Amino acid sequence: MTDSPAENNSDLVKNSVLYKEFLAEREEILRHKWIESEKRGHDIGFEKALLDWIVKHRSSWRDRRLKEQQEQRNHVNGNPN
Repeated sequence: MTDSPAENNSDLVKNSVLYKEFLAEREEILRHKWIESEKRGHDIGFEKALLDWIVKHRSSWRDRRLKEQQEQRNHVNGNPN
């Protein structure tokens, strides 16, 4: 029995770099939401956390993530830099 086109597309999406980056970013936003909600003593909501995280943290997070990914690729390929 073969997989349906929808199942094949679902696997393709789940294995895509774009989807993995989305999940990693979402995890960071949820972490930020939790931290900021704890500081304020109430749930700040996803939208507020999202906007706050984008303004305050996204650029540095992405730069750090890209650097880590490059270091991993270099390590796998045997390049020390």
